[in-house]
Amino acid sequence: MSSLLNIGVSGLNAAQLGLKVTGNNIANAGTDGYSRQNTVQVDRVGQNNGRYTLGTGVDVIAVQRAYSQYLTQTLWSTNSALQGATTSNDLATTLNGLLKNSGNLQSTLDSFYGGFNAVANAPGDPSARQALLGNASTLAMAFNTFGQQLDQQRTQINTQITDAVGSANSLVKQIAALNTSISQAGNTQPNDLLDQRDGLVKQLAGITGISVAAQPDGTLSVYSTSGQALVSGSYAYGFQVGSDAYDAGSTSVLDASGHDISSRLSGGTLGALLNYRRNTLDPAQNQLGRAALALAQSVNAQQAKGLDLNGNQGAPLFSVPAPTVAGASGNQGSATVGASVSDLGALTNDNYVLTYTGSASAPSVHGWALATSSGRTVTMTANANGTLSAEGLTFSVSAGAQVGDSFRIRPTRNAASGLALATSDPSAIAAAAALKGTAAGTNTGGATVSAVGVSDSSNANLFTGATVMFGAGGSYTVTDGAGNSTTGTYTSGTAIQFDGWSLSLAGTPASGDSFSVAKNSGGLNDNSNALDLAGLANAGVLDGGRTSAVGAYANLTNQVGLAGSMASNDLTTQTGLYNQAASAQQSSAGVNLDEEAAGLIKYQQAYQASAQVIATAQTLFTSLIAAVQR
Repeated sequence: MSSLLNIGVSGLNAAQLGLKVTGNNIANAGTDGYSRQNTVQVDRVGQNNGRYTLGTGVDVIAVQRAYSQYLTQTLWSTNSALQGATTSNDLATTLNGLLKNSGNLQSTLDSFYGGFNAVANAPGDPSARQALLGNASTLAMAFNTFGQQLDQQRTQINTQITDAVGSANSLVKQIAALNTSISQAGNTQPNDLLDQRDGLVKQLAGITGISVAAQPDGTLSVYSTSGQALVSGSYAYGFQVGSDAYDAGSTSVLDASGHDISSRLSGGTLGALLNYRRNTLDPAQNQLGRAALALAQSVNAQQAKGLDLNGNQGAPLFSVPAPTVAGASGNQGSATVGASVSDLGALTNDNYVLTYTGSASAPSVHGWALATSSGRTVTMTANANGTLSAEGLTFSVSAGAQVGDSFRIRPTRNAASGLALATSDPSAIAAAAALKGTAAGTNTGGATVSAVGVSDSSNANLFTGATVMFGAGGSYTVTDGAGNSTTGTYTSGTAIQFDGWSLSLAGTPASGDSFSVAKNSGGLNDNSNALDLAGLANAGVLDGGRTSAVGAYANLTNQVGLAGSMASNDLTTQTGLYNQAASAQQSSAGVNLDEEAAGLIKYQQAYQASAQVIATAQTLFTSLIAAVQR
């Protein structure tokens, strides 16, 4: 009777435990991260009676959670990609919104260049000149607004990076604490703690890309994509927030030792923030600044090739900030570096780092080496005045640098937000040609002046006046008002150049013919230079003369639109992958209420049957006692 009773009791206990586990599954059916649990039963070792072995009941040896390491880690990695894609899409959507709401920069560019045509139609009309200045002011403000909005987004990203680091650090501390509790559980599997830890790891993966390694004591070691340990056993390391070495206003992510690891983090919200700032926002802001710079420098250069309404050489219409130069916070020397844009056509969208190597070997020049912020080595040339030049920039460096000192140059970063109208005087618009050419009345040849242009508006003798006197065989002598002269042989179709001007002739001059080049003092109401200013809308000034200022802005529009499209497509892809991973993980570890209901009935029936076994044993025992008593 004792054996039957024990068998019944073991069955009763097993069924009761099964009911508890099933009930717990049902209760947590909606709990995020909960893994379905089930009891593991084994039959007790039977008793050998010689001719047969008799079973002795059942034991429950474990309560296991449904778990697949592969599916769980796939869920973590897809969650990291999904959160990163979501963040990137949000940022790109915001950037596209800023572009659309930036005062319609494209239309203000069109209006501005169209204003020069209006001035060309009526060079002496003050209202046309005033309207042009109004368009110029509106254009500058549109650039300012968009540039400032990009600055604001950069500030918001700094805040988001700080928040993400704080959240990550909180999670790694919780994971480390659970590691401690799990390792202390010994051989008993703490299912609930394991679920909690898996849930925290999933959240951490959503913030930054991670890799995970299970340890023999049940703990998890967690590493960032930079290779830094975030969690090791019961120790939490996390990240730190710091400042960029060249820009105290730019937030960087540091490892536990204080090293900047911003460029090596990827995945999750934090990786997306850093990647977007580096690969989308920085290029967009540089591209916008390059368009503003192209506008300002091309217009100012053409202004200098004409005369304003007062007969003066055209002054700059716009002012634009010079390239920003910032020394690294760790510099040991006292050197200073200046930078200017010397060749607009060669200017790129890159930022640069100028480093003092102290070496005379290439690629170093005078001890300095140049590379883009992305690490591309840039060849520099040394100029006669001691400056260095590369990719449209000229650098002036002073003495006092120590090996390893470096400076970051951002040629166009602040150009859009700093673009300003340099004059409010309508008469300052240089609509008239600067020079005029005149053939002497005594000329006997058939040559006439077809054009006089300005090739170097900064030449000190540009307005001193000059005479071109032809001799035999097409030879000529040019003598300017300052007494300078040069000689040459005329080739039809080739302009004669001197003192910053160029004279083009049509026809063939005869020996003894002469032509004068002088300031256009008598034709201030002409529109030659205004037409040239209007033509800048389509004039290539960037990329070796292939891209206009309008084209540069159009390129920015395409660049931002493409970034938004790519981010949207990536979000769609990552959402699908995450849903697949979540579905697969839930099909393995999730609670199926239908299955649990069936299990509930099974264990209920087992419990009732085991109770009946106990009752039967009791009845038999009672009958046996009664028989003995008789």
